[in-house]
Amino acid sequence: MQEILQQAVRALRGMWKYRWLGLVTGWVVAVVGIAVVMKIPDEYEASARIYVDTQSILKPLMAGLTVQPNVEQQLGMLSRTLISRPNLEKLIRMADMDLKSTSKVEQEELITRLAKDIKIQNTGRDNLYSLVYRDADREKAKRLIQSLVSVFVESGLGASRKDSDSAKTFLNEQIKQYEAKLEEAEARIKEFKMRNIDRASPDGKDATTVVTEAAAQLRQAQLQLREAENARDAVKAQIAAEKGQAAAGGGAAEAVPEIPIATPEIDERIAAQKRNLDMLLQRFTEAHPDVVITRKLIADLEAQKKKEVAELRKQAVAAPPGMLSSMGGGNTMVQELARMMAEAEAQVASLKARVNEYAGRLAAARDGLKVAPQIEAEAAQLNRDYDIYRKNYQDLVARRQSAIMSGELDAASGVADFRLIDPPRVTPQPVAPNRLLLMPLALLAAVVAGLGVAFGASQLRPVFNEGDELRTRTGLPLLGVVSMVLSETDRRRMRQGHLRFAGASGALVGLFAVGMIAMALLAQRAAG
Repeated sequence: MQEILQQAVRALRGMWKYRWLGLVTGWVVAVVGIAVVMKIPDEYEASARIYVDTQSILKPLMAGLTVQPNVEQQLGMLSRTLISRPNLEKLIRMADMDLKSTSKVEQEELITRLAKDIKIQNTGRDNLYSLVYRDADREKAKRLIQSLVSVFVESGLGASRKDSDSAKTFLNEQIKQYEAKLEEAEARIKEFKMRNIDRASPDGKDATTVVTEAAAQLRQAQLQLREAENARDAVKAQIAAEKGQAAAGGGAAEAVPEIPIATPEIDERIAAQKRNLDMLLQRFTEAHPDVVITRKLIADLEAQKKKEVAELRKQAVAAPPGMLSSMGGGNTMVQELARMMAEAEAQVASLKARVNEYAGRLAAARDGLKVAPQIEAEAAQLNRDYDIYRKNYQDLVARRQSAIMSGELDAASGVADFRLIDPPRVTPQPVAPNRLLLMPLALLAAVVAGLGVAFGASQLRPVFNEGDELRTRTGLPLLGVVSMVLSETDRRRMRQGHLRFAGASGALVGLFAVGMIAMALLAQRAAG
C-alpha cells in the first residue's frame, strides 16, 4: 500500500511539472466542447395519444354466432409492426418530408432515421397508445404525428377487413372442394346400392340378423303346418267314425267308438299361444314371467278342450240308436265334417307354401351370409368417408356464415373505436438537447483531457524528484544530493506562477458555471 501511494505521489509530481500544458489542453477541449454543445440543434417533440375502445354491446349479443377476434392482441401486433417500410414511405409522402430528399441515399437515411426516432408506446393503461416524434422543425414534427395517427387508425381497420375477406375466400374454396368430394362419395354409394340391390335388407338389418329371423319364421311355419295336419287328420278320423256309425244302423250305445272330436276355436287359440311361447323362448328363459303365464294359459286351454271333448262324447253315447238317421242329422254331420275337412286341407296347402317360401328365404339368406362381410365392410367404408366429408362440409358452411356475420358485425360496430384523447401537438420549448447536462460533461471532458496530457508528457520526459528514485531506476550508487537554494525572487516568481495557474483553472470552471447559469435563466424566462 505504501509503495502504491509513493508511486501516485511521484506521478502527481511529474504531472505538476507539465501543468501548463495540461491546462492549455483543458481550455482547448472546453472551448471545443462548448461550441459542440451550442451547435447541437434544438429538437421539438410532437406527440398524440389514442385510446382504442374494444368494447361493443353487439359483441356479447353475437357471442357464439360470430368469430370474436382477440382485438387486444391485434392492436399489440399493430403497434409493433406499424413502423414498417411501406408505412414509413407513406408517412414521408403525407408529411411532405420527401421534398428535400432527392437521391436514393437521402431517402434511405430518412427512412432509417424515422424508424429509429418514431416511438409508439402503450402508456400502461388499457389500450392507450402514445405516439412521439422529435425533430428540429416544429411543423414537420407535428405533420408527421398527424399522418402517423391516420396510418394507425387506417391500419387497424384495414387489417380486420383484409383478414375477413381472406377468411371468406379460403372458406369458399374449401367448400367447393368438399362439394366435389361429396358428389363423388354419393355417386359411389349409389353405384354400390345398385350393384347390391338384391342383397339389401329393406329395414337395414345385417346378414346375420336376416338369417336368424328367417330361421325363426321357418320354424314357426313348420309348427303351424304340423298343427294344421294334425287338425286335418282329426277331422278325417271323425268323418270315418261317423260313416261307420251310420253303417252300423242302430248298434248299442256302448259300441260307439272313441272317435276324436275337433274343437277348431280352442285349437286355433292353443296354436296361437304356442307360437307366442316359441317367440318368447327365443328371447327369454323358462323363468321369465311372460313364459310362465303363456304356459299356464296353454295348459288351461288344453284342459278346456278336454272338457268339451268329453261332453261331446257323453252326448254321442247318450243319443238313442238311429236317432241321427231318423232325423236326417247324419247327412248334416257328414256335410259339416266335409266342410271342415276342405278348410283343413286348404290351410295345410297354404302352410306348406309358406314353409317352402321361408325355406327358400333361409337358403338365400345363408348364401348371402357368405359374401355379407365383404359387402358390409365396403358399405361401412363408403359411409365413413361420406360422413366425414358431410361433417366437414357442414362445419365449413357454418364457419363461412359465421365469417360473413363477423364481417357484417365489424362493419356495423367496428373492430375497435379509435378515440383521439390528445390531438397532435408540439412542445413550445425544445426538449433536446439538455445543455444543462451536457455542459458539466464538457467540463469533465476538459479536465480529463488536461490531466491525460500532463500525465502523458510526464511519462515521455520523466523527471526524478528524489534520490532514491534515481538510484532505483539506474541501479547505480548515489553519492549525494545537492539541494537547490531559492532566492526570494525565485520564491516570489514561483508563487505568482501558482496563482496564475489557479486563476486560469478557476476561470475554466467559472466559464462553465456562468454558462450554465445563463442557460438556466434563459430556459426559465422562455418557460415563463
